[in-house]
Amino acid sequence: MIDLNALRADPQRFRNAWQDRGESIDVDSLLALDAKVRESKVKTEGLRAEVNAASKAIGAVAKQGAAALEAAKAKARELGDQAKAVDAEREVLERQLTDKLLILPNVCLPAVPTGKDASANVVSATWGEKPQFAFTPKAHWDLAPALDIMDFDRAAKLSGSGFVALKGAGARLSRALISWFLDTHTLTNGYTEWAPPYLVSTQQMVGTGQLPKFRDQFYACRDDDLVLIPTAEVPITNLHAGEILEAETLPRKYTAHTPCFRREAGAAGVGTRGMTRVHQFDKVEVVWLTRPETSEADLMTLRGHAEWLLQQLGLHYRVLDLCTGDTGFGSARTFDLEVWAPGANAWLEVSSCSTFTDFQARRANLRFRDKGGKPQFVHTLNGSALALPRCLIALIETYQQADGSVTIPPVLRPYLGGLEKITK
Repeated sequence: MIDLNALRADPQRFRNAWQDRGESIDVDSLLALDAKVRESKVKTEGLRAEVNAASKAIGAVAKQGAAALEAAKAKARELGDQAKAVDAEREVLERQLTDKLLILPNVCLPAVPTGKDASANVVSATWGEKPQFAFTPKAHWDLAPALDIMDFDRAAKLSGSGFVALKGAGARLSRALISWFLDTHTLTNGYTEWAPPYLVSTQQMVGTGQLPKFRDQFYACRDDDLVLIPTAEVPITNLHAGEILEAETLPRKYTAHTPCFRREAGAAGVGTRGMTRVHQFDKVEVVWLTRPETSEADLMTLRGHAEWLLQQLGLHYRVLDLCTGDTGFGSARTFDLEVWAPGANAWLEVSSCSTFTDFQARRANLRFRDKGGKPQFVHTLNGSALALPRCLIALIETYQQADGSVTIPPVLRPYLGGLEKITK
């Protein structure tokens, strides 16, 4: 959620920022509604003071006779009714203002490239080279079924299109990647591992910015207020919702492996072949809760943790600095890591590393305090480090051999009992 005080102080900055995102937002009407809310609060407080004064006056006129006493009581009741009516109006106005604020996107940082869509994204870094083959490399949707490690038909029989079932060495390879990611983050990078619930309340989705804007993207329970998480970002970021943390405990660096559930509404036909875009997938997420003055530098550190994994796997990748028009709703800056899949002949996003500044913290009421200081909002950061199955796709396609086998990168072999190659 945006900072209303900042909007009041410099509305033109927000107009420009939202225009850069391609958003048309009526800032004047928003400020007018905000003014009504504040005016209503002042009026409510004034009437409450009058009600209190009138209530105290009842005792003072008791000795003046029944008529005077009844008149004082009538005045107190009248003022009380007025106060209730004005307070009810204030509540309606506040709900209207909150509803509008909840659908407003974050403001991008000044360093974010300006542009309307993905065509304006900037390639800020690359690592490695595209692998060369003496044969025509296969895409994973041909290669993996031939190795009997992925089954799309049986997954469709179970759940419909947009699902995949991993089998044998495919399931083991996926599990090995997850274990290695988590071990690296916890043992090397200083993260604390969590195993959160996969179902959360809608309030937690509001806290991280998925609701109310993206309601059609999630799987919701029919009989209660719970939804399946689209990413571990949701439960992990909300762990401290409503709390005030001590400054010396920041940054807090958390990681978690969870399945992720997404409807992918409106994505039919867009990169849907194989397991490139599926409704359920595994991901290891990293989340930082940090101080405002260090959050931009912390984002670079978080991004480096994700990049190191790709480098150890020997996968060719590039880093995109997303432009204003392609930056996600709640993000203030995002770097996408895209890995090269030679069989599919495509770049596949395996991580989005983002800073949300205080946008999520305001929604989740997540604050910190220096000793003796006034509470202020933390900055939240997160990233995939890394997301399967696209990481799995790139690995299989990059390390395929002419005989149809797939070589296992050395870093993963200890997690696979020393297995060096996947063969049929």
